[in-house]
Amino acid sequence: MKVDELLPYLKQHGAAIRQAILQGSYAPTPVRRVEIPKSDGGVRLLGIPTVLGRMIQQAIAQVLTPIFDPGFSDMSYGFRPGRSAKEAVTKAKEYIEGGYKWVVDIDLARYFDTVNHDKLMSLVARKVTDKRVLKLIRAYLKSGVMLNGVVVEMEEGCPQGGPLSPLLSNVMLDELDKKLEARGHKFCRYADDCNIYVRSQRAGQRVMASITAYLEGKLKLKVNRKKSAVDRPWKRKFLGFSFYYRKGHIGIRIHAKSVEKFKGRVRRILSRSNGRSTEQRVEALNRSLIGWVNYFALADMKSLAQNLDEWMRRRLRMCIWKQWKKIRTRHDNLVKLGIDNRKAWEFANTRKGYWRVSNSPILSRTLTNEYLSKLGLVSLTKRYSVARSS
Repeated sequence: MKVDELLPYLKQHGAAIRQAILQGSYAPTPVRRVEIPKSDGGVRLLGIPTVLGRMIQQAIAQVLTPIFDPGFSDMSYGFRPGRSAKEAVTKAKEYIEGGYKWVVDIDLARYFDTVNHDKLMSLVARKVTDKRVLKLIRAYLKSGVMLNGVVVEMEEGCPQGGPLSPLLSNVMLDELDKKLEARGHKFCRYADDCNIYVRSQRAGQRVMASITAYLEGKLKLKVNRKKSAVDRPWKRKFLGFSFYYRKGHIGIRIHAKSVEKFKGRVRRILSRSNGRSTEQRVEALNRSLIGWVNYFALADMKSLAQNLDEWMRRRLRMCIWKQWKKIRTRHDNLVKLGIDNRKAWEFANTRKGYWRVSNSPILSRTLTNEYLSKLGLVSLTKRYSVARSS
């Protein structure tokens, strides 16, 4: 069912669905399994509900969020009204500036796929007394996933991808927050990303051991020991960011893996062989870089933005040169852009590779920054300046 088909469906069947929910007999349909590739070579498993399932989950979340959210920790920033990843990173910087220059970086292994249903439901039941609601939530947890047309039952996990999953995630991990607060720890948590800041490596190792035991023993979760570590904050990644320490100053930077991930996306858009027109490339590139720079504008990235701009413009010049495939086309376009006839013929007949040509003086004089700007290409540097000032 498509989104615009939901309202007509509800007009016809809404009363029966409502009655089934009230009677506790409503049975949610399985979610569709989708695998999203991760930068480390693994996959992130998503569970996409049906349109009707999303609507009912959203209704549950809208009612339960005002009940649970006020009791959540101030150090929990993920999937909460009025909170953001930028606030979490800013708070982490405050801790480091305050002398907490070691971080306990805890990574939960496949968190959304390993949540213990009984433990989660017992936490929900502390504030939700309506047994029909509890039964409906458990039904969604156990509705199963559709894999290649076959329904697979779920005995654990909270499928990531539905409107209810973020709230249930915070309900579960609020137990961790309360434990950390009771011990007086400085920490920031965004969904299943949790960083605890301490003053020494020895303290960090002690905290890592005790919190790992708590997560695995009390909450029945699994800590990924390969990815978890006690280290300096500027050697770790937190929500795509990291930090740097220079002459007594703590600054925020973009982690190298986040930069490489962005460059990989740009390479796909500005690939010579993807068959897109220049207009389509520019439109796709703008969408990608605007969202990226708006998220990472918190970081100090002036020189990085300039370098990325130069690199993206060079790749776009390479794509345009490739599109001028024939010698005559190259010659005519170069002449239109101000190159004299003899030089245009000489350059149009070049045997140099596309990438090498893209950095040539001829293309710098013809496919200028102003020319690319007129095509609609957004400057990452200018966008960064605007985002920083706003």
